[in-house]
Amino acid sequence: MSIRENFSDADMDQWLNDNRVTEIECLVPDLTGVARGKILPRAKFTQDRGMRIPEAVLGMTVTGNYPTEDLAYNRAISNTDRDMILRADPGSITTVPWAIDPTAQVIHDCYFADGTLVDFAPRSVLRRVLKLYAERGWRPVVGPELEFYLTEKNIDPDLPLKAPVGRSGRAETTRQVYSIDAVNEFDPLFEDIYDYCALMNLDVDTLIHETGAGQMGLNFQHGDAMALADNVFYFKRTLREAALKHDMYATFMAKPMGGEPGSAMHVHQSVSDAATGRNIFSMPDGSPSPHFRHYIGGLQRYTPAAMAILAPYVNSYRRIVRHTAAPINVQWGMDNRTVGFRIPISGVEQRRVENRIIGADANPYLGIAVTLACGYLGLIDQLEPTPMYTGSAYDHFYELPQGLPQALDLLRREDRLRDVLGERFVDVYTAIKELEHQEFMTVISPWEREHLLLHV
Repeated sequence: MSIRENFSDADMDQWLNDNRVTEIECLVPDLTGVARGKILPRAKFTQDRGMRIPEAVLGMTVTGNYPTEDLAYNRAISNTDRDMILRADPGSITTVPWAIDPTAQVIHDCYFADGTLVDFAPRSVLRRVLKLYAERGWRPVVGPELEFYLTEKNIDPDLPLKAPVGRSGRAETTRQVYSIDAVNEFDPLFEDIYDYCALMNLDVDTLIHETGAGQMGLNFQHGDAMALADNVFYFKRTLREAALKHDMYATFMAKPMGGEPGSAMHVHQSVSDAATGRNIFSMPDGSPSPHFRHYIGGLQRYTPAAMAILAPYVNSYRRIVRHTAAPINVQWGMDNRTVGFRIPISGVEQRRVENRIIGADANPYLGIAVTLACGYLGLIDQLEPTPMYTGSAYDHFYELPQGLPQALDLLRREDRLRDVLGERFVDVYTAIKELEHQEFMTVISPWEREHLLLHV
């Protein structure tokens, strides 16, 4: 399933004609989830199917640097700055509703010159995992829930973020979780967001106010993993544009404000039989199946090694703190929001697992790919979970890495995840994240100046 399911190149061209599109934004999600690519006039897009951009675009840190001294990285990415060939996914074509002239955007897959997928591209990693499921006759079903903050514009990065001023003329100063009135403070913004999403065919669902000041959450309808990753990718871009129109910022940082909860991308996940559509997590009599237990067992066993992907930045680990609405371990429980893996109350066909560990800052393709990879390994290895946790899991000890260096070390050493995700992807990804951490370590924080300058 895509935004426009079963679209062909001919269907895409007809859609461009019907919508009188004059420009096309040709997008490639990079490892950070940033939209890279080119903007082409309509005629050039039609002529140049197979547009090219440098392979190194997929090998950059979030600051735009390259880990060129890393040997594994250099084995994975050519030092000749060669091109990738980009091919549009016709089903992902949609409008750019904030553009002045009729403009389309379409997501591209990346290929080497020999016609094979660039294996360290985020969409390729997700395709690789989904192929493993398909070979077993299974089809993952996912439903992301994405949290984010609205903030005042922050021109000086040395200054802390502030909650935005709503239509009342005041910023939030108290907890407004699930408050309808607090959401209505930003009605003009959310009306634009819903209008944009409708024009783009993004199947968004419930909007709520989360715990933090200016923190909101949006649920997506469940469905195909690639289509939902595309939707999250598009939505992040759409929300930022809409916020700027209303003189605000929207941020998906995992922990943008001190003293406020972090933002997550909770992913509900189940697996269906591709032939029958039946949820394999349930037995015919309605009881939980062995597959259900094994999937949870896989999440528990491999998620610590996946944390560098689920929590990809130094800032991500500021969210993984006890009693801050984020899990600190891999326990699981029924309708329990303190555990890493919550089992929502549901019908037999809706039986699913909610991964509450993934940060809002995670690349949606990689975040979904690696949580499905953990579950897949549990299924094929028939891993058993620990007993269900019944109390507050904040009383349990930490089972997740508490910093990026530890998480990268776990990912590098986990051969089973490397096999599923792809060796070159792991080599490229870990090299990039290691360089990002080195760059972060050159920056002195306000805390250090406040508490160490005159006291040590």
